[in-house]
Amino acid sequence: MLNIKNLHKSYITGANKLHVLKGINLEIAEGELVSIMGSSGSGKSTLLNIIGILDNYDSGSYHLNKELIKNMSETKAAQYRNRLIGFVFQSFNLIPFKNALENVALPLYYQGVNRKKRNLIAEEYLEKVGLLNWKEHLPSEMSGGQKQRIAIARALISNPEIILADEPTGALDTATSYEVMHLLQEINKDGKTVIIVTHENDISLMTKRIIRLKDGIIEKEEFPEMVMAQTL
Repeated sequence: MLNIKNLHKSYITGANKLHVLKGINLEIAEGELVSIMGSSGSGKSTLLNIIGILDNYDSGSYHLNKELIKNMSETKAAQYRNRLIGFVFQSFNLIPFKNALENVALPLYYQGVNRKKRNLIAEEYLEKVGLLNWKEHLPSEMSGGQKQRIAIARALISNPEIILADEPTGALDTATSYEVMHLLQEINKDGKTVIIVTHENDISLMTKRIIRLKDGIIEKEEFPEMVMAQTL
């Protein structure tokens, strides 16, 4: 599904050039549940932005569903994102003056789906995340865990092939973080590819593969299930 070879990315800051990604090689198959870990400055957010077609890269290649993703126009990039990728963010990114139903339905609005149909579909996804009874509530009336569930429902409503979650538990307490991760695990069991950027070890251990970045390179990969089996 996702194939990255010798990927490099730099940023120019004034007179300085910051080499962020230094030859990343990565394959993620359809249906995987993967976490990307690394300290601040390791390149994990840059890598996620490139995977999500939010940023370009300098050299190397990135293929998504066997198609080369490089130097796309913003219109074409937006079309790919809308069709293939659902995003979940640490800060939820909900629209404060829209209720839960309207926030979840928003991607379908941009796809031109009429209001009645998109609201019916939004109700289905609110039910999937256990918040149908909260459909008329504003984000300000919800807990952090509820907001993140709304954000996950919004990411799912356009039926993307990949869910990209950037620190999805970063603003949540431990118990709520685990609830959100269990929901992402269930989404993965339904066949979605889920890629999570996190700095929390306990969260990464709830995925099936951990990719550890350090100074712009992949330092190592780990498979939690195999490690746990060896310790039993």
